[in-house]
Amino acid sequence: MYDELTAVDIKKMQEELDHRIRVLRPQLIEEVQTARAFGDLSENFEYRCAKQAKNRNDSRIRYLERMIRTAKVIEVGDTEGVGLFDRVTVFHEKLQREMELRIVTTLRQDARKGLVSKESPVGKALLGRRAGERVEVIVNETMRYYMEIRRIEKGEDDESLNISAF
Repeated sequence: MYDELTAVDIKKMQEELDHRIRVLRPQLIEEVQTARAFGDLSENFEYRCAKQAKNRNDSRIRYLERMIRTAKVIEVGDTEGVGLFDRVTVFHEKLQREMELRIVTTLRQDARKGLVSKESPVGKALLGRRAGERVEVIVNETMRYYMEIRRIEKGEDDESLNISAF
């Protein structure tokens, strides 16, 4: 299975990857070497922390490399109804309140900011639908709820949205 990402997603991942390889990795390796010089490694807290930071960076590098290598690049085009990067005002019937959401790629999702992945149950329910429609959001076999699309504001892939560091 491939992750569907935009050209901007790939560009942002490549920039982060370059920074992590060229800037962070040498810094973190130096911190590990400095901490190692403090003495007994079994009781050296600084060494353990430096090593963990280096390992987290290496893990993120591997993740970014895999994502870039396996990504399927998608185009963001004009679509009828809700499309990628559009701002959508919906009325959540279960919560009895209006919400503003923006449909984004998986890498840029952040539910706290109203950035909803196109792969999420809400994103899947909204994509391609039009203002005035009532959509059913199916979370799982036993949980589902309805939203009414009140307004759609067309958006574009503008690089202002950061990629997630999960």
